[in-house]
Amino acid sequence: MLTTLATDLLATLAYGVVGLLLMAVGYLLVDVATPGRLHELIWADRNRNAALLLASNLAGVGVIVTTAIVVSHDGLVEGLVSCAAYGLLGLLIMAGAFMLLDLATPGQLGEILVDPEPHPAVWVSAVVHLATGAVIAAAIS
Repeated sequence: MLTTLATDLLATLAYGVVGLLLMAVGYLLVDVATPGRLHELIWADRNRNAALLLASNLAGVGVIVTTAIVVSHDGLVEGLVSCAAYGLLGLLIMAGAFMLLDLATPGQLGEILVDPEPHPAVWVSAVVHLATGAVIAAAIS
């Protein structure tokens, strides 16, 4: 019983690390898409636009990673690899969706994100992140 518990705890830790690494990559992608430094925009300037986009990105990644864990292979190594692969693919698709939305709409979404006033376009971008995460999760399962 303790051996199973220890194994399960280690597997949980490993999946948690993969999830955190994928969220870190998601953070970096949003930081690249945002003029200025994301941590300054959110924590120093209290910019709601940047915070909403980052939160939706992290939630989208969380949905993908959660689904990848649930449907992962029986073996721990295979499960971790598939979780990481689906997570990276999801991040690439979410970044592509952001770029397509940016091309299809007036203005530059990156510039809108740094606007100190809340902007409705950021809500649209946030929903694109969440919907993309949900679509990828559904495709995994």
